[in-house]
Amino acid sequence: MAAPDALPCLAIAGPTASGKTAGALAVAAVLARRLPVEIISVDSALVYRGMDIGSAKPTLAERAAVAHHLIDIRDPLHAYSAAEFVRDATQLIADIRQRGALPLLVGGTMLYFKALMDGIDAMPAANAAVRAQIEQQAQARGWPALHAELAQVDPTTAARLAPADSQRIQRALEVWQVSGRPLSSFHTTKNRATNAGPISASDLFSLEPQNRHWLHERIALRFDTMLAQGFMDEVRALRTRGDLHPDLPSMRCVGYRQAWQALDAQATAGPDTPLNLAELRERGVIATRQLAKRQVTWLRSMTERQVIACDAPDATVQLVQAVLQRLNGA
Repeated sequence: MAAPDALPCLAIAGPTASGKTAGALAVAAVLARRLPVEIISVDSALVYRGMDIGSAKPTLAERAAVAHHLIDIRDPLHAYSAAEFVRDATQLIADIRQRGALPLLVGGTMLYFKALMDGIDAMPAANAAVRAQIEQQAQARGWPALHAELAQVDPTTAARLAPADSQRIQRALEVWQVSGRPLSSFHTTKNRATNAGPISASDLFSLEPQNRHWLHERIALRFDTMLAQGFMDEVRALRTRGDLHPDLPSMRCVGYRQAWQALDAQATAGPDTPLNLAELRERGVIATRQLAKRQVTWLRSMTERQVIACDAPDATVQLVQAVLQRLNGA
């Protein structure tokens, strides 16, 4: 067994519906004979409890077969930032290596990958008292008024935020009040994630389709499967809680946003109005395609990545062989 410091940290990334989970489990099964594997989820939706169907969360059986981390660690009411991911993933990588296992990062939240590879903006920590004060001001004056206030102190950030984007307006004003600096100014300074490595593009195996129509069909099939598995009941249960709203990061996840909007439209139309599932499906599939396009665009910018054609019949075999080759050459 390799010394903990000698164990690499590998990553499997790809657009939604590209087969990341199946590929990671196959890698873990093959490596189990020589090296245990623990999976670190790189997915901003999987962190939330109660959001299982719409996030295509690995099943309990899959999570029992291979240790998974950073799944079901947050209530949907609470945000989980890229900075928190870097902190948690960095610690997990060290812990997994210390156990003599291989850390395997798996997911499609490219902001998390970027933060872990390139570093994260060194912004102030959250301040509950300041946030509460801003919240009170918003209740009295409205978020558009606070957006106008933000434009006076941080026009760069205000320009990219909608006047009703309460969460981001609140965070930007909080940073300004706590530090005396605009949020946009922190984008020029980075704290290198030195303890996370080596995490580099050459250690990233990217599942990318050669034929985008293949991925579009997979996305549509996945959305249909979600609906058949009870996705709308899952969203209804989240709405019934009473403390969640569509501006939360959890409810802005692709699929959940469209489902929430569809239920809002149904409620507005009246209790006897049926849910427009056809429109929901169309909007959900389109939004997921757009997400996948952004994911692939980011991956293509990582020129050192190792590309696996996820629409190839032997894609999983190719992935396993590429990982074995990387480990044998380490």
